[in-house]
Amino acid sequence: MLQLAFPAKGAGQMACALSFFVSPVLFAQSYPSKPIRLIVPNTPGGGTDTVARAIADKLAPALGQQIIVDNRGGAGGAIAAEMVARSPKDGHTLLLGSAASLITGPALIANRRYDPVRDFAPVSLAGTTAYMFVVHPSLPAASVQEFLQLARAGAGRITYASTGQGSPSHLGGELFQALAKVKMTHVPFKGGAPAMLSLLQGESFTMFANFLTALPQAREKRVRALGVTGLKRSSLAPDLPTIDESGLRGFEVDQTYSVVAAAGTPPEIINRLNREIAQRYAVADVRQRLAHEGIELRTSTPAELGRLNAEQFEKWLKVIQQAGIQRTD
Repeated sequence: MLQLAFPAKGAGQMACALSFFVSPVLFAQSYPSKPIRLIVPNTPGGGTDTVARAIADKLAPALGQQIIVDNRGGAGGAIAAEMVARSPKDGHTLLLGSAASLITGPALIANRRYDPVRDFAPVSLAGTTAYMFVVHPSLPAASVQEFLQLARAGAGRITYASTGQGSPSHLGGELFQALAKVKMTHVPFKGGAPAMLSLLQGESFTMFANFLTALPQAREKRVRALGVTGLKRSSLAPDLPTIDESGLRGFEVDQTYSVVAAAGTPPEIINRLNREIAQRYAVADVRQRLAHEGIELRTSTPAELGRLNAEQFEKWLKVIQQAGIQRTD
């Protein structure tokens, strides 16, 4: 029998070399080998948590392992995002990120401890939420163009409520002012409920509100909806025009929900997860489930998500820097 003998040192070097070449394949073949943690940068409840639990419910049977939704709120999503960015690159720790944790949040922090583009491997988009541009009924504006005429005539006198400094509703107002070349006065609140109450009571004239909060108020005519902030009309309010089509070209504010892993996770694992999300998660009952939270189901390829996150980060970083916005929490 022919036997091959290697010196101890050579054997160790060859083993390392072989493991380097075959490890991604072995990872993909055996993945997942244990339960997967899906980190959510928010407390239980709300849109991000709903998306995460829908993904966990649909993918766990296909992957043959439990998917544990792990809620880690705090620091605007930075705690959860950094946890995933520093996790092992084996696909067993994932982040259900939102624009707040992957785009606008990092853009607001000058000394951020993770890079929202370089430190994550994009898996798939999971959903989007546009906002509604609503005004108090006493404001004599029935369209975006009529609102712009009022804003230009009374520079700074129109107040807009937001859900807090650096929030999507605040940034939406800053982008609106920059593109329209108008001046409004920002009035921040700690959350959507007090901001909407301010609008309902006529203390503020307008706000960019999430669908879940604004749509019932618009239907009851307690506020007047002038447009939606996405580039496409929302299936939740198809008769409402976008702000872009109403004349303010390029205006877009979307909340995105997406799955990412730590950068360096083998592409075989990323592609497996992407395939399962497209096949198992993007189905009619999940679409209906998300619609109750004002979310439109939407998936993507890893490359598409990577481009989207990079473009959105640069866009909002520019808006934040030009407006001089700083996080206060």
